[in-house]
Amino acid sequence: MSPDQPPDLPAELLLLRTRSLTSVAAQEIERLIVSGAIPAGSRLNEQALAARLGISRGPVREAVRGLERQGLVVTVVNQGSYVRSISAEEALELYDLRALLTGQACERLAAAPPPATVPRLSGLVTRMERAAEADDAPGYYALNLDFHAALLELGAGPRAQRIYDDLGKELNLFRRRALVQPEKMRESNAEHAAILAAIHAGDPVAARAAAEAHVQGGKRRFAASHTPL
Repeated sequence: MSPDQPPDLPAELLLLRTRSLTSVAAQEIERLIVSGAIPAGSRLNEQALAARLGISRGPVREAVRGLERQGLVVTVVNQGSYVRSISAEEALELYDLRALLTGQACERLAAAPPPATVPRLSGLVTRMERAAEADDAPGYYALNLDFHAALLELGAGPRAQRIYDDLGKELNLFRRRALVQPEKMRESNAEHAAILAAIHAGDPVAARAAAEAHVQGGKRRFAASHTPL
């Protein structure tokens, strides 16, 4: 009997424990994929992942299936599961979809910002400026994700947030490479500042325009950084 399936647990508790382990496994595998620790195109070794997490293969297998539904993993019959590779064409389309969702969220946010919206966003912009000055690309990228998540959290509904999150996860497979140079980070953060200024001014039209321009700027930075694999 494996350590994550103790024999004395009632069936109901065993099912709950398995579901909890599946959730933990999914979060960790997703983190490894999004961080680049498991690169795009890599085969997912369920046995190795289970050993790494200290659990049985069952929850890992279920976690991989869940990540397949999210678009991070693809399964090939009789071959196994792999981290999804996204073509440049697919990535450019994802940027366009993100631009629409981000623009709508910022338009709504500028029209009726929740309390403390501006200080929260301003703090992130300041921290990203410091990260860019320090040439801290990983730090900048993490804060960039926080900034965009905050825009959707504050300005969009639950369904739009879920769609945006799924799109972001797919792009995270390689998007960070567009923000590794200090000048690209500074350019990106200047666009963040423009979004913040429009929200602070209470100008929905300008906020939407700034948000869409920023995501399209990210699209251009990605296109410039993309090299065929």
